[in-house]
Amino acid sequence: MALLGTGALVLALVLAAWAAVAGLLAGLRSDRRLLASARNATYAMLGAVLVADAVFMAAILGHDFSFEVVATTSSRSLPLGYLIGSFWSSQAGSLLLWMTILAVYAALVARGTRAALQEFAPWTTAVMGAISAFFALLLVASASPFATQVAPVDGFGMNPSLQNPYMVSHPPALYLGYVGFSVPFAFMVGALATGRTDARWLVATRRWTLVSWSFLGVGMLLGAHWAYVEVGWGGYWAWDPVENAALLPWLVATAYLHSVMVQEKKGMLKVWNVALVGGTFALCLFGTFLTRSGILDSIHAFAVSSIGTYFVTAIVLVLAATVALIVWRLPLLRAEHRMESLVSREASFLVNNLLFVAMAFAVLWGVLFPIVSERIGGQRLSVSSPFFEFFAVAFGLPLILLMGVGPLVAWRRASVPSLVRTFRLPGAAGLVVGVAMLVLGYGTSVAGLVAISLCAFVAMAIGLEFARGAGARRSLTGESWGRALVHLVGRNRRRYGGYLVHLAVIVLVIGIVGSSAYATSQAFTLAPGASATVRDYTITNGGVGRVEGPNYLETQARLTVRSGGESFDVQPGRRSYPREQITTNEPAIRQSLHAGEDLFVILEGVRPDGSVALKVLINPLVNLIWVASVLFALGCLVAIWPDPREARRVARRYAEETVAHRA
Repeated sequence: MALLGTGALVLALVLAAWAAVAGLLAGLRSDRRLLASARNATYAMLGAVLVADAVFMAAILGHDFSFEVVATTSSRSLPLGYLIGSFWSSQAGSLLLWMTILAVYAALVARGTRAALQEFAPWTTAVMGAISAFFALLLVASASPFATQVAPVDGFGMNPSLQNPYMVSHPPALYLGYVGFSVPFAFMVGALATGRTDARWLVATRRWTLVSWSFLGVGMLLGAHWAYVEVGWGGYWAWDPVENAALLPWLVATAYLHSVMVQEKKGMLKVWNVALVGGTFALCLFGTFLTRSGILDSIHAFAVSSIGTYFVTAIVLVLAATVALIVWRLPLLRAEHRMESLVSREASFLVNNLLFVAMAFAVLWGVLFPIVSERIGGQRLSVSSPFFEFFAVAFGLPLILLMGVGPLVAWRRASVPSLVRTFRLPGAAGLVVGVAMLVLGYGTSVAGLVAISLCAFVAMAIGLEFARGAGARRSLTGESWGRALVHLVGRNRRRYGGYLVHLAVIVLVIGIVGSSAYATSQAFTLAPGASATVRDYTITNGGVGRVEGPNYLETQARLTVRSGGESFDVQPGRRSYPREQITTNEPAIRQSLHAGEDLFVILEGVRPDGSVALKVLINPLVNLIWVASVLFALGCLVAIWPDPREARRVARRYAEETVAHRA
């Protein structure tokens, strides 16, 4: 079995390398036979990788502990769902998952360029082949999932913090995002190699970019919920290095998704877009490097590994290729129009870009600072959460404002009277909410006050856009408000899907502000039968019990909580995993929808006399973060969903641009 898996990976490496070489030669020679050979190699590579996947999964499900990875990440008592999830819980397994997704994407790109975008096909196939060869080389030479040993009787089990349903979905979602950004990068290389620097390659990769960006965003939100319910500290984002590594490409890709609209509409920001695509993919590799090199301490990171050298080399090559292509094609990347006014949609998108890139740079510097300080001064100095939070507020507040301003400002230039008319109601909404918060005593956090006021401004601006659009359609067609709204969104999916994503961000910001600026935290010890009051909650110690799970023993505090005439029980616990020899916190979380807050109880210890040490947190509005996650996914789905009318418009535009290019 191990020999079959290793052989499949070696074959995948050879096929990927040939796809890269044949694709490159096909592009240089305009040789269709070589291109066909490169495509066939790509399809065969996918088949070889799937064989490796099947061998690895069979070893996991069959408890074949002669595979080192299987022995170190699973056990016979591990539940089936987590057993399947152990596929990507190891260094080698996660790289195999990355390789699998990459092989699927490469095959889809090869197939998608058979009829359309044929001039890009050799280059995209070559780039996807080269990236695939890189990851296949890692699996063959440095992190093989098929390394064997003398089989123990049982495996060592999975890290208990990973034994959560979100672990099954969170890593694959992130990888679908990380790997997906290789496709826009491949098309960018193809566009510059062929000299087709118009908007065609942008339109061709728009949906790929949106899908990758959406998966990366959903993956981070799933990770936040996993941290909240499983890690047991009461938070959902700790500015951990690996969390930041996922945030970095998402920020840069967000800038790209905005600036690409300027190039499509006005033929501007071409250099920006090329640089942002190359930077996004490089940051995806950087995030993978941080997770797998062990260079930084993180709950998400794997052990120290020599694999980091490979990733550093790949990152340097990607950045060097991007810079070289920009310099080479700089005459073709000149803007077709000039910015006529600072009060215009183009200007707002440019400022938006600068803020996103500046935030990404600040986060990147915070991630790299411990490494740099150790290399220069010999001492590793850490960067704590206040550093990141400062820049999140400094750059985040203007970005929230631009979410309301940018889409409503006219292209080219906007007059002052039109701006006053457009933003009169949104401005009033923001002012009213800000004053109301001050009156109600929520002005203790200035940043929180400003953020929520700006959120009200943006929400009103977006709401008016929906109302105006639906009203205009209703007046033309006589449809009801509901049908007019549905048809409006259906005929402008990209635009209104973007508005839904903006609303999701607004809801997310309100949830973050509420759960951080206005949270309550209190620690105390309760003797048996004793009670303590935290705000509106009275908590009584009803004793200690023990529960046996499929692969753990849990000690639980049986607590009775009274609040507002309501009484309910919560059981925070501490789980002991005998096979893994690890103990974890299992917090009790009680959602109060009418109060708009979570009661979060952590059992920190149990004394011999039955006393329990507790930490109690009250997190207002935290559930809005999970509501925002659903709204974000919905907005992304609307924006991504294929539109036949848009496809016809794009086809006509392709034909016109092809004629112009040949002329």
